[in-house]
Amino acid sequence: MSPISATLTPTPRPSTRRPDLRLYERRESQVRSYCRAFPRTFVRGSGSYLFDDEGGAYLDFLSGCSTLNYGHNDPALKQALLEYIEKDGVAHGLDMHTEAKAEFLQAFETLILKPRDLDYRVMFTGPTGTNAVEAAMKLARKVTGRTNIIAFTNGFHGMTLGALAATGNGGKRGGAGLPLAGVTRMPYDGYFGDGIDTADHLAAMLADPSSGIDAPAAILLEVVQGEGGLNVASDAWLRRIAMIARNAGALLIVDDIQAGVGRTGGFFSFERAGITPDIVTLAKSLSGLGLPFALTLFRPGLDDWTPGEHNGTFRGNNHAFVTAAAALKHYWSDDAFEREVARKSDALKGRLETIARRFAARGLRVKGRGMMMGLDVTSGEIAEKITTACFARGLIIETSGGHDEVVKVLCPLTITDGELTTGLDILEKAVTEALGTELPAAAE
Repeated sequence: MSPISATLTPTPRPSTRRPDLRLYERRESQVRSYCRAFPRTFVRGSGSYLFDDEGGAYLDFLSGCSTLNYGHNDPALKQALLEYIEKDGVAHGLDMHTEAKAEFLQAFETLILKPRDLDYRVMFTGPTGTNAVEAAMKLARKVTGRTNIIAFTNGFHGMTLGALAATGNGGKRGGAGLPLAGVTRMPYDGYFGDGIDTADHLAAMLADPSSGIDAPAAILLEVVQGEGGLNVASDAWLRRIAMIARNAGALLIVDDIQAGVGRTGGFFSFERAGITPDIVTLAKSLSGLGLPFALTLFRPGLDDWTPGEHNGTFRGNNHAFVTAAAALKHYWSDDAFEREVARKSDALKGRLETIARRFAARGLRVKGRGMMMGLDVTSGEIAEKITTACFARGLIIETSGGHDEVVKVLCPLTITDGELTTGLDILEKAVTEALGTELPAAAE
């Protein structure tokens, strides 16, 4: 591993100059969003930090929404790409065989699939997560001959029409411009609170020929719902859903785009539950360096595609193959990285629980799993105050949830202990500022 040395770690130092946004306001679409919350011109990224054009240093607890699990410009990954470009390695190859693709497939098979006793065909889709989800849904419908997909409340699966139909967020769905069909929404684990087993609810609905639910081609879920508010499915619930899918003749699709690649423990988020999904989608941190790269994995018996039946111009991003292979070799050749992430996860959880206890009377609670964790602060208004106060102190952090009520920590998995402590110190001060309670003197 190669985290930035603590001796070289900068101090969060936000710039104070009012940014000139006229170019963006004149030319860029109103659809832009993150830049509104973080109105700076960023020019450099290194490790856990982003730097603006005034030299302001910002700890990054957003990490490209879990696209930068290894931080910004990881040295080993960057070096592998520079060497590949220097020797005029193939950049774009459609789905032709290339040295870079072979190296990635070999590393993925050897370091990820075989140690976990997983046998998946690898489908290179278009470059983003929504492309992988579209391919998964399309394949499930093709293989089963059914059209209905079961998806869950608060799920987020992408912005193209098929994936958007499976997404719960009303604001995102509202941009579709036409009815979103082919999906039946069911309550996620814990949606009705403790004491109501939503897996029982789903099983009963599917077993009743008069429930009005068409036989599903697939059941699609996230083990941890990132955009939905860090809702976590229990291992028991996941095992039950897998059994329900099997009994219904449906395929189980796990969307591991945000929760995978080490973010929630293990390379895949579902490992702990002991289930083997029929189809898995990956993207975001798969390339390791922020390059667009997505995969749809499925059992060999499901490989019912005819050549070219599903394709895309940018399904052969060889630069991403290079950095992805380098990431697998550098971080996943043994269990050292996984153990280090687990240790940091425990530290993150402990610190968030300390903050939540201080404000228990205000309803704060910790949500999430692994290094995909945050604070439910009960309202979007409070959460926005917190993230704004964090940014003013040099910390980039975002919200999630149905009402944007969860402040979500997605720092790089390679973050140093000192950087993690610094970021959480800023978060605690911002929570205190938003809720109007003075910090104890010792914590200052």
